[in-house]
Amino acid sequence: MWNGKAVMLALCAALALAPATRAHAQQEGIDYRALVPAQPTTVGAGKIEVTEFFSYACPHCNDFYPLLSSWMAKQGKDVVLRRVPLGFERPPWVALQRAFYALQSTGDLNRLDGPLWQAIHGQHRLLFNEQSIADWVGANGGDSDKFASAFASFGVNTAIEQADKMGEDYAVDGVPTVAVDGRYVALGNEQPEILVNADKLIKKVRAERAKAAAAQKAK
Repeated sequence: MWNGKAVMLALCAALALAPATRAHAQQEGIDYRALVPAQPTTVGAGKIEVTEFFSYACPHCNDFYPLLSSWMAKQGKDVVLRRVPLGFERPPWVALQRAFYALQSTGDLNRLDGPLWQAIHGQHRLLFNEQSIADWVGANGGDSDKFASAFASFGVNTAIEQADKMGEDYAVDGVPTVAVDGRYVALGNEQPEILVNADKLIKKVRAERAKAAAAQKAK
């Protein structure tokens, strides 16, 4: 039988051990992990993509949600957030992975994203299969029939495949995970430290791009 609590704890384990936030320069393997090869991003030139891997089923991701939202509100216009839900082949997690893309497809994600976190972790609703989530969507102002249609659609199936492939390519073994520019994964003991290191990685990317632009201009 699936042990939900045990799986959540296992999959939400910290990705790496790192000492408390430091003032000195970041160290690879301690403050961040470099992605080799670098992964493609979906943003245009001049933008920096921050990718969050998460699951609605994960209590640590629920704690991270408001922190990330506040952090993103303070970022420059060149920083763009991409959220990627993962299921880790666990049926309840996969159902919620599908729910994210189904809500995105029906246009209800922005409105129901926060309430869905609250329903699962605040109200302890067991929204772990298509029917229960569709009923919840309908009870919260969405169209349950449209949601159910999107839930198993070709578009959502494709999005799930792409998300799972990204999880593999980024070597994600737990959530939440934060990556920057398809090249770095921010590490940390605590969630605030992960975001501090993500800030530093954003500055690192900006500096690297400026240096590359200057070198190109000098040719």
